[in-house]
Amino acid sequence: MKIAVLQMTSGIDPAANAATIVDAIERAADAGATMVFTPEMSGLIDRDRARAAAAIVAEADDPVLDAVRSAAARAGLWVHLGSLAVRAEDGLFANRGFVIDASGAIRARYDKLHLFDVNLPSGESWRESAAYAPGAVAVVIDTPLGMLGPTICYDLRFPDLFRALSDAGADILSVPAAFTRPTGAAHWHVLLRARAIEAGAFVVAAAQTGLHADGRTTYGHSLVIDPWGDVLLDMGEAAGLGFAPIDPARVADVGARIPVRAHRRPIPTVTRVR
Repeated sequence: MKIAVLQMTSGIDPAANAATIVDAIERAADAGATMVFTPEMSGLIDRDRARAAAAIVAEADDPVLDAVRSAAARAGLWVHLGSLAVRAEDGLFANRGFVIDASGAIRARYDKLHLFDVNLPSGESWRESAAYAPGAVAVVIDTPLGMLGPTICYDLRFPDLFRALSDAGADILSVPAAFTRPTGAAHWHVLLRARAIEAGAFVVAAAQTGLHADGRTTYGHSLVIDPWGDVLLDMGEAAGLGFAPIDPARVADVGARIPVRAHRRPIPTVTRVR
């Protein structure tokens, strides 16, 4: 099977971002892909929170989600919409990913568990928790590619989440992201390859890239990695659509050689020795 990965430079206009995604879905279908993966914050990237608030709506009213569901149904293929900013019930926003099937139905939702609150050596400061509520539930979803375990961006740094997903049967782990350039250059490739090797699973990481309309820059390098840790696709820094093969038999092949899932044991209580 073949998947399509959309690397985007999302901006502050949801309609323009939706058009980019819909075009990618149509091209992916023409190329024979089974599923399309898009980055974190596919529908809107805007660090001006007052301006962004006017464009962030409840899930039921989101025009990007509606456009993507319609496009998936027309094209007859699955879409992992990496994430959208949607209004949550508590007055904050949710950073929410969606798995959409070939009929346009939403099969699963995932709200980002770990929020990006950091001060970087470059001088960049991010406080995602000032506007977003963290998720509380991890999910795995049966797809034509196998069992999919979605995460979002900063989740990548928390291997216990990936262990839980693979323990629940995930053969593919998705990491839609908008990594900063400093953290991407330092950690992106090594962490994604590690997650694939630890889990014995495919990792699909659709990423934002380049200079965005709100002034930020993101790292790009959307990756597809196989369960052995081999990089099947690295899209570099250019926005566009890439393709990679997914062979479900590869999971069993790698698992037979190094059966890490079978060898896992409950983590014991740590004894602190002085």
